Amino acid sequence: MAIVTTTEMFKKAYNGGYAIGAFNVNNMEIIQGITEAAIDLKAPLILQVSKGARSYAKHVYLMKLIEAAVADAEQSAGFDLPIAVHLDHGDSFELCKSCIDGGFSSVMIDKSGLPIEENIKITKQVVEYAHDHGVVVEAELGTLAGVEDEVNVSAEDSSYTKPEDVQHFVEETGCDSLAIAIGTSHGAYKFTAAQCTRDPETGKLIPPPLRFDILEEVAKRLPGFPIVLHGSSSVPQEFVDKINKFGGKMPDAVGIPEAQLREAAKMAVCKINIDSDLRLALTACIREHFAEHPDHFDPRQYLKPGREAIRAMVAHKIVDVLGCDGKA
Repeated sequence: MAIVTTTEMFKKAYNGGYAIGAFNVNNMEIIQGITEAAIDLKAPLILQVSKGARSYAKHVYLMKLIEAAVADAEQSAGFDLPIAVHLDHGDSFELCKSCIDGGFSSVMIDKSGLPIEENIKITKQVVEYAHDHGVVVEAELGTLAGVEDEVNVSAEDSSYTKPEDVQHFVEETGCDSLAIAIGTSHGAYKFTAAQCTRDPETGKLIPPPLRFDILEEVAKRLPGFPIVLHGSSSVPQEFVDKINKFGGKMPDAVGIPEAQLREAAKMAVCKINIDSDLRLALTACIREHFAEHPDHFDPRQYLKPGREAIRAMVAHKIVDVLGCDGKA
């Protein structure tokens, strides 16, 4: 089995009314937890690397870890598990080129903050190079709020995707999938308290609904074309509560309701990015472990439960949110 592109994954997902999970990876435990869940459930998988993660862990380390995961799947799964390796939010042609040359099967060029014609120009440049090397390209129209790789985009600077722009953009660039903005947001703080309502019984924030009207109109204008949602973590409250219990400070962290993400997958979304939930699970487990075992110093003692929490979370996402179990 080799690393594959997302082309066949997305065709099957679109026709089947499910989405592929794209999970950001930073280290061995996260990669293991994700791929072991996918193997267990026979689910296609996208492992994606941000610019910041690539800088932190180095390209070669992450690629060798992913190659090890592919080899492990070959040895333990007994079937071909499709795994794509994707650059998340590439911000330049040079970065995309480096990832293409370094073995990625998919890259994202995100110039959504520029005027559309400038976005088209740079995206087209990446597409031409990528396609010449057998790699697929994701682009973006509309700007998500929140924190992505330490870049903060305020709610005021975010913008919904304009459906009237999508056909022109895709035809001009030749991109293979398109990320759109319908109300999702990066990071664990996806919405401010002012944007939400508060449940009077639990005190929990209830986020505003996603703009399914935009998604529906985009799907009409791009029939059969793969649509992507970024910033689609649900920010599980059990991990937020655990982090706060054991010394963290995450008041009012709230994510996208999972029922809305599942509905998006049924409509037209082929790829859903899970950005914050994995780090929340790992952080919560580490905090809990040290609170209960302050004398422990072996990293394996606290990274192992973190890995298992990630595995369980990814399994839940695959079955209950993405609906892609058994689709490999």
